[in-house]
Amino acid sequence: MLTPAFDLSQDADFLTVAIRVPYARVSEFDVYFEGADFKFYAKPYFLRLTLPGRIVENGSEQGSYDADKGIFTIRLPKETPGQHFEGLNMLTALLAPRKSRTAKPLVEEIGASEVSEEVAEDDDEEFDWEIEQTPYEEVSESALNPQCHYGFGNLRSGVVHRLQDELSDIIDVKDPDFTPAAERRQKRMAAELAKFDPDHYLADFFEDEAVEQLLNYNPWWTDKYSEMMASLEKSQEQENHVSFSEEEKYQLRKFVNKSYVLDKRACRQVYYSLIDILLAYCYDIRVTEGEKNVESAWNIRKLSPTLCWLETWTNVHEVMVSFGRRVLCYPLFRHFKLATKACRDTIKILQLGKSAVLKCLLDIHRIFQENDPAYILNDLYISDYCVWIQKVKSKKLAALAEALKEVSLTKAQLGLELEELEAAALLVQEEETALKAAHSVPGQQTLFSSSETSDSEESGSTASSGTEDSDSDSDSDLDSNSDQDQDKLKDSQSETVNSLQGPFLEENRALLIDGDGVCRNTATQRSDVSQGILLVSSQTLRAPGPLIEELGEQLKTTIQVSEPKGATAVNHSNMQERQLSGAK
Repeated sequence: MLTPAFDLSQDADFLTVAIRVPYARVSEFDVYFEGADFKFYAKPYFLRLTLPGRIVENGSEQGSYDADKGIFTIRLPKETPGQHFEGLNMLTALLAPRKSRTAKPLVEEIGASEVSEEVAEDDDEEFDWEIEQTPYEEVSESALNPQCHYGFGNLRSGVVHRLQDELSDIIDVKDPDFTPAAERRQKRMAAELAKFDPDHYLADFFEDEAVEQLLNYNPWWTDKYSEMMASLEKSQEQENHVSFSEEEKYQLRKFVNKSYVLDKRACRQVYYSLIDILLAYCYDIRVTEGEKNVESAWNIRKLSPTLCWLETWTNVHEVMVSFGRRVLCYPLFRHFKLATKACRDTIKILQLGKSAVLKCLLDIHRIFQENDPAYILNDLYISDYCVWIQKVKSKKLAALAEALKEVSLTKAQLGLELEELEAAALLVQEEETALKAAHSVPGQQTLFSSSETSDSEESGSTASSGTEDSDSDSDSDLDSNSDQDQDKLKDSQSETVNSLQGPFLEENRALLIDGDGVCRNTATQRSDVSQGILLVSSQTLRAPGPLIEELGEQLKTTIQVSEPKGATAVNHSNMQERQLSGAK
């Protein structure tokens, strides 16, 4: 018999079952429904469903068949009109047969009196002295220790020992069958501390353009969550806004229905590990922006200690701290905001209900199934989660979301000294900024001094050209000077040189120290000599002998005759008149 593809929907009064049975004999089919049981048979298809609510046969039921699509559509009236059937998309749970509920123990001893009589008869039998014997072997202490448990609900043991070669690439803990949970945790935390890279963390902390883009991405559950909140504002009932694709429905039909006997402690472990797995999944969806790649399987199992360290938990806060540490140690993008964002995404998924959680688990199952050898994690955890979550009440998931919402994760709780690291990095950044500013200020001062020097040189050259013009105009006057005036000029020149020689030499020795600690000579020196301006640069100062000669040459060209131009012009005119009168 083949199990057909089917889909269930509902309104206030009817439950609609759509069954896809291509190539079936339409003339031969049977439909049976009563209470919570529904059965359909059309050779070679057989479908048996255990409904989450009761239906009744009252004459208003309807049925139709679409020959083109090969779909039977059957509308069944609800026993209680207006009742909402929860979990109509949990196909694996619907396919499971309904079992009688009883408070009897699962294991019962039958025929105890007969067994006791047989045991009494066995005591009278003669002991077999020919029993086979084996040599005595010393048993190691490790063999005396019971095997450690792991997997879904800690129901597995001995699996990793058999598959050590395959699991060595996906599980970080070595020999988990004989490694207690406390030792696993110690080794995991030591491995995280050794893996933490401060440079990588600070690079993502300061250069966070790519991280901000990832934080702004909206995964599929964001719109579903908005729709749910909008519907809750209109009515108090929470509608199911999550639907499954045909591929996901095919996955659900392939799962084998199981019943899990979990005590209170194991049940808590299952819920806590579910949070851990969903956190890792939300991180991968965000950093890949919904486009899963070859690294998705690595991201999910590496960020979930449940999967790679077979970790067990005692509270929600432990799960959050461990996830935050691993986000900052292993993946490509190591930013604290990504950890907190994944936490908020997980809260939304849990509030959407078990349909959204199941959709995420099916996606994880498909990612691991396509990755070798990560598919083994499906057998240890994910397949059981996909079956178990279909029987969980949505109130449990809502309470789990509230517990996760109350947890506040800080950087100080991660134990990686992030706040101290960031403070030191900011201090270094401020020092570098101040140092750059200090370098830029002296550079501006040097630029200003050089510009002033060039301006002084230009003014000096202008004054020189002016004096040259004045000298050329007064050549005739200088030629007419007497030898006595020339002697007086030389005496005054030597006196001026001697008076300026001492200050120039002292200024040459004087050094200016700027803010950078660099010694510099004075830029320029100005002196007024005989109503003229003398510009001398300190960089051109030499020994006293050459200096006197140079000053002598400059004084010849810079010292102007004190007689004004007007007087010179009058002297020229008087001389010309005298020459004309003499000629007459």
